[in-house]
This record gives sequence, C-alpha cells and structure tokens, in this order.
Amino acid sequence: MEIDLPNLPSDPGLRTRIIDYSPNIQDQIRRAYILKGLCQPRKHKFPQKKFGQASALRRFIPDWFNDYSNWLEYSISKDALFCLHCYLFKHNIGEQSGGDSFVSEGFSNWKKKDRLQIHVGEPNNAHNQAWNQYEALKNQNQHIQTIMFNQSDQTRIDYRKRLTTSIDCIRYLLEQGLAFHGHDEYEHSSNQGNFPQLLKFFANHNEDVKSEQMAVVFRYVNMDGDVIECFRGVEHVTSTTALSLKMAIDELFCRHGLSITRLRGQGYDGASNMQGKFNGLKTLILKENECAFYVHCFAHQLQLALVKVAKSHVDITTFFSYVANVVNVVGASCKRRDILHEKQATMVIEALNNGEIESGRGLNQNTTLKDNLHRPPLWFVIILGGTPPVPEITRTSPIF
Repeated sequence: MEIDLPNLPSDPGLRTRIIDYSPNIQDQIRRAYILKGLCQPRKHKFPQKKFGQASALRRFIPDWFNDYSNWLEYSISKDALFCLHCYLFKHNIGEQSGGDSFVSEGFSNWKKKDRLQIHVGEPNNAHNQAWNQYEALKNQNQHIQTIMFNQSDQTRIDYRKRLTTSIDCIRYLLEQGLAFHGHDEYEHSSNQGNFPQLLKFFANHNEDVKSEQMAVVFRYVNMDGDVIECFRGVEHVTSTTALSLKMAIDELFCRHGLSITRLRGQGYDGASNMQGKFNGLKTLILKENECAFYVHCFAHQLQLALVKVAKSHVDITTFFSYVANVVNVVGASCKRRDILHEKQATMVIEALNNGEIESGRGLNQNTTLKDNLHRPPLWFVIILGGTPPVPEITRTSPIF
C-alpha cells in the first residue's frame, strides 16, 4: 500500500494510529510527522463551550502552546489537545500519563489546565519515554548504533582492563598447558576450575576487577535489514539477584532512551536467578513485555550438551582423560616438552620422506605458542558471546 507521506493529515484529530500502519513503514510515518512539526494553529478562532450549568464559557488559550511548546498540538476538527510524542511512540495506551486523552480522543476540558502538567509527569513515565524516543529518531547522534559506541574514555579503560585480565589468565593457562574447567563448577564449589579460580585471584588483588559486573550484548536490525550484534559493555550491579539485574537493565535502557516494550528477545544461561519460572530475570521482563521471548544461551546449551555426552560415553571420557594426563605430565616439565617436540619432529620428517603427508605453506610447519597466539583467537568468540570477564557473573550475563 502506497502512503503519500507529504500529504499525511496535519490535524491530530484526523490521523491514523501509528499501530494501524505496517510495521515496515512506521518509522517512515514518524519521520514524516517530525518533519511536518507540531500542529499549533495559533491564529485559529477557538470556539467557546460551557462546562456545567453555572459555568462561564471557556475556550482553549493559545498561550498554552508557549508553556508546552515541544509537544502540545491542537485539533481544529475535534477542538481538542493532543501530544505529538505520545502519538508517535506511546505503545501501551492506559491510565498512565493521562490515558488515551492526548493520543486518540483528545483533551478538551479547558477548566483543568493542570492536566497538561500531569500528562508530562515523572521522568520515567510513558510521556517522557515517548519524548526520549522522539529525540532519538530526530537526532541521528542518538541512533542505536551511535549509542552502542558512545562511551566515555574512562568506561573504555575499565572495559579494557577487565578484558585484559581475562586474556592474561587465558594466556597463562595456555602456556602452562593447564585445563580451563574443573570437575565441579557450581556456585558453591570450593574449586570451580583453573580459569575462574585464577580470575578470583586477580579480583582479590584489584578492586577494579573485583566489582560485580553484568555483561550486556544487543542484537538489532538496522535500516538495511542486516542483523547487528554489538557488545554494549559491562554494567556495575550491586548483586547478582534477579531484582538487582532487572533494575540495572531498566536504568541502562532509560539512560539511552531505549524502551523495554520494544524488546523482542532475551537470552542467558539456565541459572535460577536468570530463567527462574517465578522470580527469575526472564520472568520479571516477561511480566512487563510478553513479546520479549526467552532463549537459552546457545553457548551454555552447547557446553551442557558436550558435558552430558562426555559423561555418557566411556570412549570420549577416556580420551579426554588421556589428553589431560598428557598435557599435565608434559606441561609440568620443560625437559618433557623438548622430548615431545623432538619425537614429533622426527615423526613428521619420516612421514614427509615416505610421502604420507605433504608440506607447504601452513602445512605441517613447526610452529610455536607465540605463532598460535598471533592467529585469530577462538576464545574471543567465547568472551564476546556471553562469557563475562569477571568470575562472579559467569552465570548472570544477560544478552539482548
């Protein structure tokens, strides 16, 4: 259906509701109305009407446009007031912020000018959320892609410090040939494995690393229809309870002019504080927005599946036990590592001479750990895919 954008009705009383347009063109409609500007016919002869038997005749006062110049509109057809921001962006029509009065029905009780201020209300009410989204669409510097990367220098330094700590731990374990995981990684385990224990050691000696964090990743679709996944950063939280995480998410969304009502998915691991049926973070968000469907983090699902497979098949369990033993025995001694390298080099030379394997650029070359570390690190996918840089939040990192 073709929409004549330049000729959309300016009178707010004659407009089609935003939700009645196709979702694919709703932002085009919004931009068209933003370009048109507010409908404020100051020179119109406003009609008078009576409120009650003993009341005097009253009419709209044009000076009210000056008091609420950034959102107030007047409909000549309905002799009523409307709010442009709420028309464009208010999602749930209800009693909050004047209910439906300033969106579709219009407000025309000229005796109660105080209702205009009530409509403006508190900073986090529906009207002000709509205003934030209006400003974000109007100002390209507030576009979501800009928001994602518009971080302070100190924030960038803090992120780099925590990420560097994780990388240092990974490098150390690789160089020493040590396993990352432990046999018991539950929250109350006395030894969750080398990687989290090493991170805890760093955290105990560095307050910047020790503070509890929540890693957040946003996935959204840009104007070209491309799916963009962006690591938003690490947010400070007072604790990792579901309520604390929900409050941190609400503050993050409000700070950047985003709305929970536009959230269409949420994903994290299966810990009770995250996906609990009654009080988990997933449930708290779903109570506010039924469209924010929960999906268990694929990385955590894959890890659980691999653990289950390894425990169920003797051959796989035995194989990894042998690998762990070899790594631990050989990695504990420089002499043993040298012997293993010599044996491996001898086997490769014999195989090359016998024509069993081929040599070439990148094929069967003698490489060092330094060479391998300069290659694209696969563990980066793990870190940016939801594994947080701080051990306290291993199972409390929401991804949006």
